[in-house]
Amino acid sequence: MSASNQEYDYIDSNEALAQLCQSLSTKPYIAIDTEFLRERTYRPELCLVQIKQEEILACVDTQAITELGPLIDLMNNASVTKVFHAASQDCEIFYLLSKKAPAPLFDTQIAAPLLGYNEQIGYGNLVKEHLGIELSKSQTRADWTRRPLTDQQIMYALDDVIYLEQLYLSMMDTLTQQNRLSWLEPEFRAWEQADKYDQPAGDRWLKVRNIQRFKGSTLSIIQSLCEWREIKARELNKPRNWIMKDDVLISLAQQQPDSVKELEHIRGLDRKTRERHHSELLSLIDTARQTEPHPLPPFKKKTKLSPAKQALIQLMSAWVQQRAIELNINSAILAPPKLLEQLVTSGDASALSGWRTALIGDELLGLSQGQLSLRFTGSGLVLEPVPETLLRD
Repeated sequence: MSASNQEYDYIDSNEALAQLCQSLSTKPYIAIDTEFLRERTYRPELCLVQIKQEEILACVDTQAITELGPLIDLMNNASVTKVFHAASQDCEIFYLLSKKAPAPLFDTQIAAPLLGYNEQIGYGNLVKEHLGIELSKSQTRADWTRRPLTDQQIMYALDDVIYLEQLYLSMMDTLTQQNRLSWLEPEFRAWEQADKYDQPAGDRWLKVRNIQRFKGSTLSIIQSLCEWREIKARELNKPRNWIMKDDVLISLAQQQPDSVKELEHIRGLDRKTRERHHSELLSLIDTARQTEPHPLPPFKKKTKLSPAKQALIQLMSAWVQQRAIELNINSAILAPPKLLEQLVTSGDASALSGWRTALIGDELLGLSQGQLSLRFTGSGLVLEPVPETLLRD
């Protein structure tokens, strides 16, 4: 059933929101999605919240409402599971409103690979593959800040939660029957932690491309400029690249100007930024060039594997593929390629924890240590112990 066939409530007053949230506060779950805009701001601008719970279907116009407290309380209600698809940005929005992420939550994108679907599968593709329904893409570039919203926008937005609820209920049934629900708990709990959303301004330099190329005063200035830019972006609520792009920041760090005249020679540093911030920038550069930079984190170089180890990884991958088909689990979730390489190069089995250990851990360890071998039969691969005589040799 699409939104066009179902009645819904358009919530655009504080009183209506409070009433809606009160009625939802005793429910076991809600399917929820948001529409937001972040192209022009540092923080995402929440425009619309869609909610579905059995007979309740609502569109919350957050631009018309001045008191979002009841909605925030609902997001933090420990007895109501919040169902999202690809929850990270939705959770970030609610975290910024209250300094608490929605909890408990269920993410259909995270759950999908345990039912055989691709990693990071999009909502539209999951609805199509799981429910056999093709969703409209007509409003993917809509401006959700403009009012009034069109009927097409509202129908598009509500479809996101109508089918999300169906996905959740179907997935819960299957995951419960297969005793896989507990496998997801650590993944879901991770998105409830504050460190997912609270990134210190002083750590932003770690995101600069090829940061490991820089050292000494250049690195120190990059670190200081990144922190300054992040603080300015937050204060002004503007995208960080509107304050200063990375290539300009790097040019400042490399050329290290010490006068307004020299600032004029920095390519890409616009006049408005020079006029507003020249004193700050020159002072910051002068201080940073005399300061030891924060140490770079260790950057792992890709190890070149020997032909024998590459062959072993291929052998293990073949077994993972077969077990994934048997279990109806995405193979990249069952045993990611990096995990196989880790096992082969260092023998480190720490990533094989929890449910992976029970399903395939001992088998992969046995293959990596040469204690097990694979044999192909007409029905597929068979895992066998290596004869003791061969092990002694």
